[in-house]
Amino acid sequence: MASQTHGIQQLLAAEKRAAEKVSEARKRKAKRLKQAKEEAQDEVEKYRQERERQFKEFEAKHMGTREGVAAKIDAETRIKIDEMNKMVQTQKEAVIKDVLNLVYDIKPELHINYRVV
Repeated sequence: MASQTHGIQQLLAAEKRAAEKVSEARKRKAKRLKQAKEEAQDEVEKYRQERERQFKEFEAKHMGTREGVAAKIDAETRIKIDEMNKMVQTQKEAVIKDVLNLVYDIKPELHINYRVV
């Protein structure tokens, strides 16, 4: 009976060691996964920064700076507004004259929907 107890004790000890080894293996695996995840995030961040840098270079090369584009748009807008103001000044008298002629020249006539019953 002592040998059975001793055998059971050995089995329990072996089971405990196996459980500890499995637990340690799980911890190592979790640690490796966490490390791999952090490395992947670092790699993604580096890639994102590189692409952002490339985009900024492309943007600067092809479109110029944002301030330059804004200044160009402002200049074009001012030119167009000046042209429109000149057109208004040149056409203003003629338009006023035409509108006044239409207002003063009233031709009374019956409406087309008017019916004599």
